[in-house]
This record gives sequence, C-alpha cells and structure tokens, in this order.
Amino acid sequence: MSTLRLIPLDDTVVFPGMSITLTVGVNDDERVVLVPRHDGEYAEVGVVAVVAEQVRLPGGGHAVNVEAEHRALIGAARTGSDGALFVEVDERRDEVPVDARTRTLSREYRAVVEEILELRGADGRITGWLRSISEPGMLADSCGYSPDLNYEQRVELLRTIDVTDRLELALTLQRERFAELQIRKRIRDDVQEGADKQQRDYFLRKQMDSIRKELGDDDASIVEEYRTKIEAAEMPEQAHEQALKELGRLERMGEQSGEASMIRTYLDWMIALPWSKRSEERLDPVAAREVLDADHAGLEDVKDRITEYLAVRKLRQERGIEADPRSGAILTLIGPPGTGKTSIGESIARATGREFVRMSLGGVRDEAEIRGHRRTYIGALPGRLVRALRDAGTMNPVILLDEVDKVGADWRGDPSSALLEVLDPAQNHSFRDHYLDVELDLSQVLFIATANQADTIPGPLLDRMEVISFDGYTGEEKLAIAKGYLWPRQRDRNGLLDGEVSISDELVRLVIAEYTREAGVRNLERELGKLLRKTATRIASGKATAPMAIEIAAIRDALGRQKFFQESAARTAVPGVATGLAVTGTGGDVLFVEATTMKSHGSSAGLVLTGQLGDVMKESARIALSYVRGHAADLGIAEDAFEEREFHIHVPAGAIPKDGPSAGVTMVTALASLLSGRPVKHTVGMTGEVTLQGRVLPIGGLKQKALAASAAGLTDIVIPERNRGDLDEIPSEVREAVRFHPVMTVGEVLELALEPVRHVALS
Repeated sequence: MSTLRLIPLDDTVVFPGMSITLTVGVNDDERVVLVPRHDGEYAEVGVVAVVAEQVRLPGGGHAVNVEAEHRALIGAARTGSDGALFVEVDERRDEVPVDARTRTLSREYRAVVEEILELRGADGRITGWLRSISEPGMLADSCGYSPDLNYEQRVELLRTIDVTDRLELALTLQRERFAELQIRKRIRDDVQEGADKQQRDYFLRKQMDSIRKELGDDDASIVEEYRTKIEAAEMPEQAHEQALKELGRLERMGEQSGEASMIRTYLDWMIALPWSKRSEERLDPVAAREVLDADHAGLEDVKDRITEYLAVRKLRQERGIEADPRSGAILTLIGPPGTGKTSIGESIARATGREFVRMSLGGVRDEAEIRGHRRTYIGALPGRLVRALRDAGTMNPVILLDEVDKVGADWRGDPSSALLEVLDPAQNHSFRDHYLDVELDLSQVLFIATANQADTIPGPLLDRMEVISFDGYTGEEKLAIAKGYLWPRQRDRNGLLDGEVSISDELVRLVIAEYTREAGVRNLERELGKLLRKTATRIASGKATAPMAIEIAAIRDALGRQKFFQESAARTAVPGVATGLAVTGTGGDVLFVEATTMKSHGSSAGLVLTGQLGDVMKESARIALSYVRGHAADLGIAEDAFEEREFHIHVPAGAIPKDGPSAGVTMVTALASLLSGRPVKHTVGMTGEVTLQGRVLPIGGLKQKALAASAAGLTDIVIPERNRGDLDEIPSEVREAVRFHPVMTVGEVLELALEPVRHVALS
C-alpha cells in the first residue's frame, strides 16, 4: 500500500500508457495518482503516473508531464503540509493471461476496430499502432482513445481490473460503435442514392418536356391533362385541394413510379364523380301522381308520400326558402315479395325526373362494400354509394337499397352499421368514403330501401327509416293489375299482338284463387306467362288461329290441376280444429290448429306440441291448456276430462318454423272444441294473444291477415278489441266481404267461433 499525491481530473479519464501534461505543482514527488472526478465526486479507481518532467510557466505557475503506468484502487485520504491531498493506493499491475479466451477476444477486438477505422476512412497509421500492441491489457485500454465513449463508459473500462473482463467490455463497446456506424453509413448511402435518383429523374423529365415542346406535343402531358380535368370537374374546395395534392405527388414521382398507377386510379375516380351535376327535378305533384298511377295500381301510401315530398320542395323553391341539407327523405318499403317494392323505385325516379340506380344489398357482409377500402390496400376501390353516384351521373339520383333486411355481418365488419350514416338525414350531407377520404353530400339523394320484414333490420337502422308498409293486394286489385299490367307485358314478351288473344275477368279470378296464394302478384305473372306461352305455341304451330279467347280447358291444360283449395270447411268439420291467421315473410296466411287427446299413465294432463313451434308459440299452447282446464265448468267440459289424459296440439306445414303469440285464441278454441265436442264454424278465422285470465290482447299485421282470410274464403274474423282502429287500413273491398268481430275475452271468442250444438264431453 503506497501513499501518493492525488491529482483530480475533471471529466477526464487517463489510461495506462498515456502521457498527459497538467498545470499543477507536485513538488519533489516522483509518482502521483490521477483520479477521474465528475461533479465533485471521485472515482474509486485511478492510475499511478510517473513524473517525467516539471516546467515552470511564465507568471510563476507550474506544469508537469506525467506518464500513466498502471491502475490503482483509491483508499484513505489525508491533507499534506502544502495543502495537497494524499491518498493510500492499492497498485494493480496487469497480469498477462495466456488462456485461449483472452487470445480469441484480442483477435475479435482487433478485427472490429479495424472495421470501424475502415468505415471512418482512417489512414493506416492507427491500424499499424493497434497491431503493434501485444499485451491484452494495453489492447483493451486502447478503447479509451475512442472519441465515441462517454465519461461513464471510460470510468467503467478503467474500473475493470481483470484483463480478460476488460477485453470483453472493450469489445462490447466497440461492437456498439460499429453497429451505429453501419446504420449511419446505410442511411447516408440511401439518402445519397435517393437524391441522385430524384436529380436524375428531374433532368429526364425536363428533357422529356423539352422534347414534347419541340414536337409541339406539350398538351399531351398527363399531369396537365389531369389538371384540366380537375378544374373542369368543379369539385368542392376540400375535394379540389385533395385532388391537386395527389396530382402534385404524381408530378414529383413521375410516371415510372410504382405508386403512380394508384394515384392515377384515385384521380380518375375523383374526376368521374358528378360533383356539380344535378338532374333538373320536376316538382309537379299532379304530374308525378299520374306517372305513379300509370305504372302501379294501389300502393296509395307510397304515392301519397312521394307527392307530399315533391309538394314541399316545390313550395320551398317558389317561396325562396333555402334547401335544408338535413331534410332528405329516407323511405323504407316493407312488405311481402312480389308487391312491387323494387319496381316502384324506378317509377319514382321517372316521376321526379331523376336518374335511377339500384343497389342490391342481399348477402352483403363486407363493410367496405358501403364505405370503400382504404387506399393502403392493393386493389382498393370506393364503396357502392360512390359507384352509384358515378353511374347515375348526378348528385341527386334515386338510389334503391334493395333487400336491406338481408345484410349480413362477419369478421369484415357490419355493413348495416355503415348504413347508419348513409340513411340519417342529419349526417349524410357529410358522408366520407374510405377510399376518396373527402366529404360527399348525399343529402340530395332520394334513398328508397326495400325489405320483406322489419324484424331482421337492426333497431338503430330501422329508427332512421320512414317505414311504409306493403301489406299485399286484394283479389280485385290483383285482377286490375293482371288486366292492366301483367297480361299486356306477358303478351308482348311471348310475341303476341294486341287483339290476338283475350281472357275474361272470371278466368283471371280463377287463376288468382286456384293457382296462386300470395300477397303480391309475382306468381300470378308467372302463371299468366305460362298460359300465354302455351297459346303462342298453339298459334305458331297452326293448331289455333287468332283472334282467340282463353277458355277454362286451356287454363287446365297449361297450368295443370288446381293447386289451392278452400279447405276450411273440410278441416274444421270435426271438433278440435280451429282456423287461425298468421303473418309470414311472404305475407298473410291461414293456418289450422289441430288438437287431440289420448289416455296417459300420469295423473295430470300432459301436453305434446309439434309443427316446428317457437318458444313463444309453445308458451301460448300451455296457456291455452291451462285456461281451458281452469274454466272447464264454464265451457261445459266434464270434470274428469283431464284425468289421465294427454293432449297433442299440432300446427300443420311442419317443415315451416312458426312463432308468435297471436295463435293463442286459436289454440284455446281448438282445445275447447275438442273437449266440448262443438266444431268450429268453418267460416270463422281468428287471431289474438290470450292471457291466463282469458283476456285477448292486440296483435300486429291485421291487414295482411285480413287479406289472407278473404282469399281463403272466410267470412268472419275474430280480432282483439284493441285492434279495432286498424280496420281503417283494410281495403273497403275486404271490409264488405268479411265481418270483423272485435272481442275482449276468450268467452266472446268461443261464443262466436263454436257451433251451438252441444255433444257429450270426452271422458
């Protein structure tokens, strides 16, 4: 242990083998210890240095030249007589290891440092000096000369006494420097290469411009062509700025760039949209109503709404009231297939003088179909709305969103959610397509959506729609449509001339009643088309001559045997069968509820349900049995009728799922008929939800059910009292042919529905 004068080195680290001149006095000391210091804090290690030469400076100062020899650990300190600081030092000379690991580290260290020197472009002198160092400790200390090391890294290197560990630390530090230099060189090369390429492309483009100018073909410049088209498109300010921004990118990168085709596709879409084009709308409610009446029979609600829409726009225009972008019309036509929902959209466009575009949404599961893909995707395109506007060529077309209730959803998103903004008049004036990424004003578009049923339309979407119900046609309306629209159209399609073939109203009614049972007229048109094809074949083959009138024999020959029968009389002739009314996806329908009973081994009444009934309908059946059992005495049913008996309720057409509470009164009537032995009147149909107390609750779809009952030949319909107000919606033709009986209790239903003759109750 030695005691040496301490010379602090502020933010400086000296390694063994280095020489340094210090402006301090050391008196007659031959050796000193140099210790790094930072912010007044000394390191715990330093180097022992030999004083090689002392010099007196002008002005009385001293300077000393010292040569560092080896490391020393710093111990206790004391102050000398001259005020200098002396410390006890534990001198540590390097022990030269001879193991293989040290030799390997030495070779790797030399290789890494030489690579660094090569990247920095250093001359060979430093490499030669490095190769002259043979001792591993001195080789590791050479890392201290690196200008990239900070104070803490140098102190850590000085603190490492073991030569092998020091070599490993030095190698790690130099590898970090080497990696940083490689990244810097790569970035520098990339930047230089990009700059050279841009400069080369710039000169080439200038040369091309000069060549075009010499050839007189300057107008063929693609950029100038796009610029002209953008100005001619009369885009809104935001869209105009976006288009010019993309055009600037195209101009900078040139036609040969990989991204140029994507930019050109984007600009083509921006130019293709009819930003400033609008159809000259005909705001004549009277003329519009005439067009609608000429194209479609019935559908009074739709025609009234379109007439009101045009009348309001006409008044606002005549009185100079500025158009409100939030006052768009979103009509949704909900009803059975074949009732004319899709075809009336085209008639509305013709009546208003607008262009017409149809968007089929059935089975659409990708949100991008509505909003478009973002341009980061390969093959990205705008959504269907943007394409519809392009196809229409105006910003105020009639867009028909067909089958909106059949929109699906999967991992690609929910298209119905994307439609929320489209079909909201308060939002669609600023619709943003993902591909174009600019605002589109859809407030002037007249949206018409169609659906078969409202149940599958999401609630938030349905809330934005103005729903108009299509409940189907009466027999007389079908006759008018067939004579005025379907027959002439099918006659022309089958190559027959006006006057060559005719059919009486009675035979059309026969086709409607015996070959079709639907809310719309689609199947009716098919049957008429089949009849006319047979007729055209007979005329073309010479088996018949024109003019000719269709007879019933020709109908049976062309359409085959009768498909639908008035079977309510036969079905309800026995006790236990009642006629109910239901609403399906294809309109109203008549269904029969059958009940029977058999002995069981249990002490209480069991219940079997068949016919693919839903949970709600199963609950209605249990309520019906409980009510009949609880009121057996009032219904004239024997007390022992339920003992050791099992009841079976079946709703035919078992392949078709059925659900809903409106068959409750029908099930009660079927059970009461079965147990009392009183058949149900074959002219009576019924609908209504029933409670355990025997109250009859209101139902929906009364108009569709009434149309189905009338078509099936029923003359009396039992309905809930609270549905009395819905009778106003039922066509007068049906109200004249059918008597409606509003009731409040099950007792009233049974009194109206059951035959008065009593039979012996079942036991």
